[in-house]
Amino acid sequence: MIKEKIRETFQNGKGVLHLTPTWVPRGFNEPGRRIRLHPDDYFAFGMDRGGISERWLGSVTVALNGPKTGPTEGMSFVLADESGHEKILFADVVEELGAEVIGKGLFDRYGTWPTFAKLYDYDKPLFHHLHLTEEKANKIGRHGKPEAYYFPVQYNAYLGRFPLTYFGFDPSVTKEEVINCIRNYDKFDTRITELSRAYRVKLGTGWYTPAGVIHAPASVVTYEPQWNSDVNTIMENVTMGEINPHNLLTDCQPESEKDNIESLFAQIDWEESTRPDYKQKYFRPPKSLPEKQKGMSEKWVAYANEWIAAKEVTIQPGALVTLHDQACYCALVVQGHGRFGAFECEAPGLLRYDQISGDEFFVSEDAAKKGIEIKNTGSYEPLVILQNFANNNPEVPAVV
Repeated sequence: MIKEKIRETFQNGKGVLHLTPTWVPRGFNEPGRRIRLHPDDYFAFGMDRGGISERWLGSVTVALNGPKTGPTEGMSFVLADESGHEKILFADVVEELGAEVIGKGLFDRYGTWPTFAKLYDYDKPLFHHLHLTEEKANKIGRHGKPEAYYFPVQYNAYLGRFPLTYFGFDPSVTKEEVINCIRNYDKFDTRITELSRAYRVKLGTGWYTPAGVIHAPASVVTYEPQWNSDVNTIMENVTMGEINPHNLLTDCQPESEKDNIESLFAQIDWEESTRPDYKQKYFRPPKSLPEKQKGMSEKWVAYANEWIAAKEVTIQPGALVTLHDQACYCALVVQGHGRFGAFECEAPGLLRYDQISGDEFFVSEDAAKKGIEIKNTGSYEPLVILQNFANNNPEVPAVV
């Protein structure tokens, strides 16, 4: 029965799936309260789980969120019945449809949709941390986590308490200075970001962060395309007065390496984390495309890496366009309202925790190539859509 429903839903949407909001709580930091969730619902998972600070988009991945993590926490669902709110796990849809939804290339290579995006929304900056490389993540049965950042203006009327991001370490820093911070994690505030360098966030731009590069993201709402993983090693023990418990340092170590200082330090990609031209290599200003249709503009906002990509599409009031792409993607409407293929779409004003939204869609490869008809039915505001891709779109710029 579920297989028939999956195919019926896919056919009714003409190769486009309507996804429902996936909220993720975190036990650290504080929610920035800017991701359009109702003020009463930020602790919908229970006070012991922390506040909702993230929304995951087009995810087939379970969050790495402690012992109380639910079996589908962090995973997206497809709306299968507009009237009855029947939902199907997106991972089940991908498993059933395979190449029909993600394309033969991705399916043959990975067997699933290998990436997702998120909106993360913290009022304070995140701790100085890194994500494991593929090689090191495989030791604990996970994938590595390269990621990109884009700072959408639509979600950032307020920039939080610290709108600067630390990347890596200053080139003058020695390995022993960093090892001492790790060694003294449980003894005193090591102030590890004193060894780093910070860049003020510029809205409408972004960065690419390879796995293994230590970083402490700013307190702005960030659209983050990333690889299918949730692995973190936190090397900052105190962040704006909040103590980060010891397990956050060692959770992603294999049992055979637990608490080994040298193996923790080895998780850092030292060359990339200390490169003098870090901004030149990893800052990502938007790359605008030539206008293809009247009333529509496109610009790449995540590109020039081997893993992930993202594009921002703007449709002017009243315009009717057809958006063509060469790979499947997840779409998020961040401003305006209109039609997206067979669906009504709109950026949310305010959502309850369990409410359906009209802003998130997954577009199959075949539908993307044929083109999605989009109409901005508004008279005043543009319709703005963010798209995140995996690493199989040949149109993504390869260089900065």
